Amino acid sequence: MVRTVAETGSTNADMAELARGGASEGLWLRAERQTAGKGRQGRAWQSPVGNLYVSTLIRTRAGEPSPATLALVAAVALEETVSTFLFPGEGRGPASASPMLKWPNDVLIDGAKLSGILLERVGDAVILGFGVNLAHHPEDLDRKATSLAAHGVTPDPQLFAETLAESFARWVSRWRDGIAPVRERWLARAHPIGTALTARLADGSSMDGLFGGLDSEGALILRLADGTSHVIHAADVFLL
Repeated sequence: MVRTVAETGSTNADMAELARGGASEGLWLRAERQTAGKGRQGRAWQSPVGNLYVSTLIRTRAGEPSPATLALVAAVALEETVSTFLFPGEGRGPASASPMLKWPNDVLIDGAKLSGILLERVGDAVILGFGVNLAHHPEDLDRKATSLAAHGVTPDPQLFAETLAESFARWVSRWRDGIAPVRERWLARAHPIGTALTARLADGSSMDGLFGGLDSEGALILRLADGTSHVIHAADVFLL
C-alpha cells in the first residue's frame, strides 16, 4: 500500500513517527513534495514536484542478516525498478544507459547519480527513504546528477512507487533467508571489479583503491596500492 500526501516535511520523519506508533511492514508513504527532505549525513535533498519521495519500514527479527544490509536490498530493488521503466520488456539496455550500482546504495546512469536512499533506525524498525530523480535533477551538486527524464522516460511517481514496493517486498523476502542472493544481484549490477574508487571516511580522511567486491556481510572491499585490502563499513564512495 502506497499512501500519498501532497506535501510534508520529510517522508522519513513521518514514517519514523508511524513506526513509533506501531505501524507494520508493507506501509509506504509518498509525498508529491517535501519541504525538509534530507540525504545522508544531514544533507538537504531538493524535492521538486515530479520526482519520487517515498519511505517504508522493516521490522527486524532475530536471526536475520544485519539491518545495515537492507541498504543493499533497497539498492537492488530500486535498480530493478529503474530498469523496468527504462527498458520495458527488453531487459537490460545499452551499457551507457543502463543503471549501475555504487556502494552501498547509489543508482547511477552513465556515472551520474539518479537517486538517494537513506536508512534510519527507530527501535526495532528500519526506516528506508527513497529519493529518485524522475522528472528533474539538480545541476549544482559536487557530483554529476541525472534523471530518468534526461534518458527519455518520465514515469508517473505513484506508479513508480507501487512498482518499487513490489520489487522491494520480493527482495526483502529473499534477504530474510540470507544475504547471499542480494549480494550476488548487487555485484551483478555494480561497476566491475577493479574499478578505481575513493572513499571519504567519517573522520574526514580519504582512501583510494580498486573495487575488490563485497565481503560476506556486504561491506566494501577496497584494494590498496600496497597490495593490502581494506574493508569499509561506512563512507562516501566516488568513482575515479
